[in-house]
Amino acid sequence: MELSKNDHLKVIIVGGVGGGASCAARLRRLDENAEIIMVERGPYVSYANCGLPYYVGGVIPRESSLLVADESVFRDLFAIDVRTHTEAISISPEEKTMELRNAATGEVTTESYDKLVLSPGATPIRPPLPGIDLPGIFKVRTVPDVRDIRNWLEGHDPYSSGMHTYTGYQTVVPARRAVVVGGGFIGLEMAENLIHLGLDVTLIQRGEHVMAPMDPEMALYVERHMEKHGVRLVLDDNVTGFRQSEDGSLEVLTGSGMVIPADVAVLGIGVRPENWLAEEAGLEIGERGGIRVDDQMRTSDPHIFAVGDAIEVKDYVTGQWAHIAMAGPANRQGRIAADVITGRDATFRGTQGTSIIGVFGGAAAFTGVSEKMLKRLAEEDYEKIYLYPNSHAGYYPGAKYLAMKILFRRSDGRLLGAQAVGQDGVDKRIDALAMAIQLGATIYDLEEAELCYAPQFGSAKSPVNFAGMVAADVLRGDMPLCHWDSEEAEFLLDVRDPRELAIEDVPGAVNIPLTQLRARLDELPRDRKIRVFCRSGQRAYYATRVLLQNGFKVRNLAGGMMSRENLVPE
Repeated sequence: MELSKNDHLKVIIVGGVGGGASCAARLRRLDENAEIIMVERGPYVSYANCGLPYYVGGVIPRESSLLVADESVFRDLFAIDVRTHTEAISISPEEKTMELRNAATGEVTTESYDKLVLSPGATPIRPPLPGIDLPGIFKVRTVPDVRDIRNWLEGHDPYSSGMHTYTGYQTVVPARRAVVVGGGFIGLEMAENLIHLGLDVTLIQRGEHVMAPMDPEMALYVERHMEKHGVRLVLDDNVTGFRQSEDGSLEVLTGSGMVIPADVAVLGIGVRPENWLAEEAGLEIGERGGIRVDDQMRTSDPHIFAVGDAIEVKDYVTGQWAHIAMAGPANRQGRIAADVITGRDATFRGTQGTSIIGVFGGAAAFTGVSEKMLKRLAEEDYEKIYLYPNSHAGYYPGAKYLAMKILFRRSDGRLLGAQAVGQDGVDKRIDALAMAIQLGATIYDLEEAELCYAPQFGSAKSPVNFAGMVAADVLRGDMPLCHWDSEEAEFLLDVRDPRELAIEDVPGAVNIPLTQLRARLDELPRDRKIRVFCRSGQRAYYATRVLLQNGFKVRNLAGGMMSRENLVPE
């Protein structure tokens, strides 16, 4: 390993949040003699950017709570040379040097390195729309960003947030109307927190549904839940500009012609990798704009590593290049880079996008690939199931149902992806399924998974086990499956109780309650395929077993009426 003139390894880390901070701390634990410099252009290192929306809403009451570790912790505990308010402005890979600029003084210095780690993060997308620089329009990336939003909402301290340039009444009157642009994590979390503050909130999403990584029928649960709690959703529309109204407030203009009044607007459109430093240094940049790295976090220059939101990595399930900006992978990548720099043989397995969001007491989570992605890749070797188990034993008070979608290969049963929505137990089910995916497990493995059980925590047949059993029934031929979104015209058999039909029914379906099915088999056609359904799929499964063993051609409509309400347009 090449070392500096003082015979100690010298490492410069650009970026002091997430992956950069993780790399610095790990590096010190592995090499007590290394010279470690961590530069951060902002005022803080190692802050909890995932908690920023909750500081706006007052869930996290103190700004100091967002600061996981400050400069003194890194200096005193880890002997790391931390330089905040310092920006990396250029890299010379040939000389293994880089230029740093002190933001306070403007002084530019040159530092040499043995190894360089880039962790600049990702930049919030701020499109060049008319009026986007008007006061009252904010992004959410740093602690100062959310401090400005809070000041604006409270109608205080106009000079800290640009309000001294504003001519309206908002310098003294708290905001009451908010527009959030973007339906991803930041957008949904900001919408919830603004509702908690008592604002009227409109969320504008360019796509057809919120939470783009999820499939639309699963995202619909999130949308209904948000609307139930007062968020006005404007979907499949885009913001075309902003303007100031006569009373000094904002007007948000959309492509469909809407003009939405607002006292504050928050941009949560998404992020793009901050790659300019790497690009100017001649490092390889991927198609998604991220810095390309190998499985040891090396860039195209063997002495330069990159981690976190600025990079592209391989999707664990598809093998495709992906840009996934999340704290968990960033921290693991930082550790791996430190391991490799100090001579250990560590590798990053790739990412599967495991994520969760909490909204108004509920949660939506996912891992692996979505059906949208499989279709985009022209993948046909897959099947899907929907199930609606209780979060814990139904006889124990407080059980809530979970809506789950499981994707797996038809050919070998390998688990490909999972999505879940609910008010209890979403996280631990997706965590279990995420680990199963990373280990290459099949739905048959889910059948046999041994998971903890007590009635207040789960069921003897866990939702994870249940998913495996249902999927295995499909692949073994015990429950031939079909879906509401198929175009086939077949005989529809509804095995629900007649009282349920008064709430919802399917035009053209024949109703024979499950309890009467064996006595009324002669009413069913033997020369047609029968599609059978119930409320959630369980009674339809029992009916399927009866009909198959009596010689009928039958398939169970996945998820029953509970999936139909999200898959079939009214």
